[in-house]
Amino acid sequence: MTDPSLLIVLLHYGPVSRTAALHAQLSASDPTWGPKVLVLDNAAPEPYPDAWVRTDRNLYWAGALDYAMQACADLNATHLWFLNNDLLFDSPAPHIARAWERLRHIERETGRVGVYSPSTLVNPYHAQMVCRHGTQWHEAAYVDGIAPLLRLDCVRELGGLDCEGNAFGYGVDVWLSWRARQAGWGVVVDDQVVVRHRYHSTAREQEGFLCRAAAAEEPYMARRFGADWRTALKAMQG
Repeated sequence: MTDPSLLIVLLHYGPVSRTAALHAQLSASDPTWGPKVLVLDNAAPEPYPDAWVRTDRNLYWAGALDYAMQACADLNATHLWFLNNDLLFDSPAPHIARAWERLRHIERETGRVGVYSPSTLVNPYHAQMVCRHGTQWHEAAYVDGIAPLLRLDCVRELGGLDCEGNAFGYGVDVWLSWRARQAGWGVVVDDQVVVRHRYHSTAREQEGFLCRAAAAEEPYMARRFGADWRTALKAMQG
C-alpha cells in the first residue's frame, strides 16, 4: 500500500492579494509544507507570481479541480486539498499539519474517508458545514466545496467528477461528495479545523458569472437529485 501523500492546491483567480493572503498564512503556519503548497493560476487577469501552473484559459472551478487531481496523481499524491482563494483559517495553527493528522486519526477510528473538509464560521447555503462547538468532527451527507480534501482513489472509484456541461462547478462538489457517501466512503466535516470564507467574492467580480453558473447548475442538479433538488439538499443538512 502506498504511504499517504498530500498536496495542497490554491486556486488563483481575481486579485493576487487575495490568493497571497492565504498563501502567506499557510507559509507562516506550516513552513515545512512549503514545497507541497501549489498555486494553480486559472488564467487569472492578474497572474500569480511563481505559480505552479498557469493555464492557457479559465478552466473554472470544476475544470481546475479535474486538472489538479490528474496533475497531483502524476506527482504520486494520494490526497489533494483544493482550496478556494477567498478563505482564511480561523482555528489554531499549524493548519496543514493539524488537518492532515486529524484526517488520519479519523480514518483510524472510523475507516476510510473519501472527502474531508474544514468547518466554517458561517455558511448561508449548507448548514452542515458550520462549526459545531464542543464537537470534534461530524459526518455529512455532502460537503460544500470551498476547501475539500479529497482522497484521489475515492474519486477514481466513483468514475471522476462527472461535471459534463457544468465546468463552472456549482453543484459538482455536492454531487461528488454525495456519491462518495453513497459508495461507503466517509464524508467528514472537522469542527476543530475552521475557515472563514467570503462567499462569491471572486465570482461577483466577473460580470454575468453567477447567472451563467446558476443556469448550468439548475439542469445539472435536477438530473441528479430531481426537479425539487433544493428541498432534497435541505433535508440532508441536519
